[in-house]
Amino acid sequence: MSVIELPADHLEADLVAPPGAPGIVLFAHGTGSSRHSPRNRAVAEVLNRHGIGTLLMDLLTPTEAEAHRFDLPLLTGRLLAAIDWVEHHEYTHRMKIGLFGSSTGAAAALRAAAARPWTVRAVVSRGGRPDLAESVLDMVSAPTLLVVGQHDPEVMHANEQAQAALGGPSELRVVLEAGHLFTEHGAMNRVCELSTAWFRDHLRKN
Repeated sequence: MSVIELPADHLEADLVAPPGAPGIVLFAHGTGSSRHSPRNRAVAEVLNRHGIGTLLMDLLTPTEAEAHRFDLPLLTGRLLAAIDWVEHHEYTHRMKIGLFGSSTGAAAALRAAAARPWTVRAVVSRGGRPDLAESVLDMVSAPTLLVVGQHDPEVMHANEQAQAALGGPSELRVVLEAGHLFTEHGAMNRVCELSTAWFRDHLRKN
């Protein structure tokens, strides 16, 4: 793993780029989290074991975390800057790009997918708030997987409505007996399985 500095406001990121990887997944974390999120890192580790690259980044500096945690234009802009960096970096420029968003980060991921329909090949939302990207959902053409916990009814409803508005193919998968943070036994394992299968299917070389 390499710790790098992204050009957007000198934010740090952790890059894993396995040789020959068909794709790379950029992570957009949720409110109050960072690139050190244990749940996102669990997903990233499984992706890496399956030969898929990952980029876990800080979308906000520590001093910005409170004031800008719901600033979707700022979060989206920084995610787009990371996408541009990946497209031009010597180790990643040949890789297909996927986005993984959690909570509010899912809205930023979907907004970025709408802005880069020719670049973003797949999106996964974990316990996400896709409703916060409502105005651009019909512009998202990338295959999108929405993963929600069975015991997270408000987010479930928001995801059901968002799925109906998405412009591209999508699936909504419910993790049984799980809440919003998927802390229940086996819940994150299921998230990892679903996410890895989705990205393997849609980031293959062809």
